[in-house]
Amino acid sequence: MENFDQIFTLLAEHEGISLNLDILETGLLNILALLAILIYVGRDFLGSLLETRQAEIITAVQDAEERLNEANKRLAEAQKQLTQADVIFAQIKEETLNTKKLLLKADSDQSRKDLSTRFSRAIAALRSKELQVYSEIKKQIITLVLKRTVIRAQETFGPKPRAIALINETINKLEGELL
Repeated sequence: MENFDQIFTLLAEHEGISLNLDILETGLLNILALLAILIYVGRDFLGSLLETRQAEIITAVQDAEERLNEANKRLAEAQKQLTQADVIFAQIKEETLNTKKLLLKADSDQSRKDLSTRFSRAIAALRSKELQVYSEIKKQIITLVLKRTVIRAQETFGPKPRAIALINETINKLEGELL
């Protein structure tokens, strides 16, 4: 702290800080001579260091340029592969859509076939049942007609044995022809 106070005391006694323009008093010549000697003597040493550093920088820049070119090539290849992948994806999507359409059409055709077959079977079953009912109704009508005929013949001819035989014979003939 004392030194600090002494600096201010000296400054106050000499009327502050001022710029000295006298070249000989300031030692500017000494500084310039020192710089000239340093440049002359250190030129070879600094030159070799600077050349080495320059070579390292050039090598680093060339390596960086090579890596940049390689990266650009890989980027271009990746973009090309991405484009190809997009094309393949679009083809797969289109093929999937076409396959779905084909499957839906095949399912639709199969459903139509199944329905047609079921409908044909139902119609055949209905016709078969219709023929069966028609046949049963026909048998019942024939049986009723024959019974009424027998009853009327018995009423007309009476209990005569020859009439009964004739009626039974006629009924048997008619029954065979009608069925």
